[in-house]
Amino acid sequence: MWNYEKRLQYPINITQPNAKIAQYIMSQYGGPDGEMGASMRYLSQRYAMPYPQIQGLLTDIGTEELGHLEMVASIVHQLTRNLTDEQIQSDPAFASYFVDHTTGIYPTAASGFPWTAASIGVKGDPICDLTEDMAAEQKARVTYDNILRLAKDDPDVTDVIRFLREREIVHFQRFGSAVQMVREHLDQKNVY
Repeated sequence: MWNYEKRLQYPINITQPNAKIAQYIMSQYGGPDGEMGASMRYLSQRYAMPYPQIQGLLTDIGTEELGHLEMVASIVHQLTRNLTDEQIQSDPAFASYFVDHTTGIYPTAASGFPWTAASIGVKGDPICDLTEDMAAEQKARVTYDNILRLAKDDPDVTDVIRFLREREIVHFQRFGSAVQMVREHLDQKNVY
């Protein structure tokens, strides 16, 4: 079903370790509005979508979100791979994470709450699911905006985050077009 290219969609080369920024960015890996939830949401919703073109859209964007998941994990890994004990201890939030996971990549929000499928929406109704998808893309964009505010002094990080943020906007627009397509196919069985 998929062809996997062993390269990231956008090059990542983090030169300075930073536990605090890694903790923030981890939320886009396993937080409530992160890439893991997005990929699972879209790849699950496609089965109940009655329109093949939109099934394809959900598959395409869900697959791209898996690539974003890999990018976020790469950022966190590069920010934490060379941390000293002093750097780990200087950030209490990351130190708590470190106790349980060392510098492994574990799906959690920046607050420490682990990822759960309860954070994704799959209803089986085209308008409902696509509207959920548009909201999810906006929430992810806001999270990236917040990360940009907090990581503004590290261009190695912010360049990649800007790329990911732009993709959220494109996905929002594509889901908006899909909602319009569904509305054009409504009949008396649909009540909206």
